[in-house]
Amino acid sequence: MLEYASMDANLENRVVVVGLSGGVDSAVAALLLQDAGADVHALHMTNWEDDDGYCEAAADLQDARAICERLGIPLHHANFARQYRERVFEYVLDEYRRGRTPNPDVLCNRELKFGVFRDYAKRLGAEHLATGHYARCRTVDSTVGLFKGVDHNKDQTYFLHAVSAEALAETVFPLGDLDKAEVRTIARRHGLPVHDKKDSTGICFIGERPFREFLGKYLPAQPGAIVSPEGEHLGRHHGLMYYTLGQRQGLGIGGRADAAAGPWYVVDKRLADNTLVVAQGNSELLLSDELVTTDPAWIGAPPAGLDGGFDCQAKIRYRQDDQPCRVTAQADGAIRVSFESPQRAAAPGQFVVFYTGERCLGGAVIDRVLQRNRKESLPSAAAF
Repeated sequence: MLEYASMDANLENRVVVVGLSGGVDSAVAALLLQDAGADVHALHMTNWEDDDGYCEAAADLQDARAICERLGIPLHHANFARQYRERVFEYVLDEYRRGRTPNPDVLCNRELKFGVFRDYAKRLGAEHLATGHYARCRTVDSTVGLFKGVDHNKDQTYFLHAVSAEALAETVFPLGDLDKAEVRTIARRHGLPVHDKKDSTGICFIGERPFREFLGKYLPAQPGAIVSPEGEHLGRHHGLMYYTLGQRQGLGIGGRADAAAGPWYVVDKRLADNTLVVAQGNSELLLSDELVTTDPAWIGAPPAGLDGGFDCQAKIRYRQDDQPCRVTAQADGAIRVSFESPQRAAAPGQFVVFYTGERCLGGAVIDRVLQRNRKESLPSAAAF
C-alpha cells in the first residue's frame, strides 16, 4: 500500500468513478484509489467545443488515455458541452451583462462535476465518486462535513462550497491529506506520463485564452468614460464587463503629470451611464465591512443560530486568509455578513464562503457591498 493514501472510506472492491481531467492531480487520485483496492473507472468530460485553437480538450483526452493505459483502468468519455452552456456559461454571461464578476468554477463543481457527472457515473455503476480536488470529507455526528485540504495553498473548498451534502457523502478526495509537491513526487515515482504537466488555469473548462477577445464574441462591448471619484475624465474603457473592482492592470491610464504618483484601481462600475470609476492608491472606496448576500448554499442544514447571528470566518476570494465575521439571516432571505476588519475589493457576483476552523459551512453570492459607518451603499453597490 502507498504510504500516502489516507482515505476514510473502505474502498476494497468498491466501484469508484474518478473524474480524470488529464492532469496530474486526477491521475494521482486514480492511482491512490487503485492502491486502496477500489475497482477504479475513469470518466473524462468534454464540456467545451471550440475550433479557435485555445481549448486543449483534445490534448487532455489523449493524456487521460495515456494515464489509464499506464494504470490499467477503463476510460469512459462523456460530452457535457450542452449542459455546460445551459447551466454554467449562460449564467456567467448574464452576470457580466449585469456588471458583476461571476466565478464559473463554483458553478462548474455544483452543476457539472457533482451534477451531470455524478448522474452519469451512477449509470456506470459507481458506488463512490472521486476527484483530484484538495479537500477532505469527514462524517461528524452522522453528518457529512467538508474540510480544508492539508495543503492550504491548494485547498479548494472555496470552489466546492455549493456542492450538496448528498453528493459529498458519495465522494472521496484522495488528495486531501497531501500537498502538491507530494502529488508530483508520487506521479513521477510511479511513471505517470503527466507528472510534470502544468496546472490548468483560465476559465473553467474553456482554458487560457485572450479574455477580452473571447468575451466579446458573446457580449457586445460598450466603451465608455473612465473618471475619477471627483468626476475628472481620465480616459476610455473597452466595456465594463472587462473590469472588476480592485483591478489595476489594463486601465491604460499610466502616469499623469497633473496627478500624484501611484497606481490606479477600479473602485466602481456605473452601469447607468456606462462609466468606470478609478482612484489612486488604497482608496477607502474599495473598503467595506459588511456584505449583503443572496442564494446561500449550506452544506447540510443551515448553521444553528443563523437567525440571531453566529460568529465564524469567511473568505471573499480564493486563497484569502480567513476573516472573522458575524453572519445573520435577514427577513427577506438574504444573509448579512459583518466583518471585524474592512475587506478590500469585495465584488458583487463573487462568492463569500464561510468556515469554522477547518470546516467549510457553505457560502453565498455577494450582492451588495456596505460600510457600517455609512447609511448608503458604497458606489460599487449602487449599480447592482
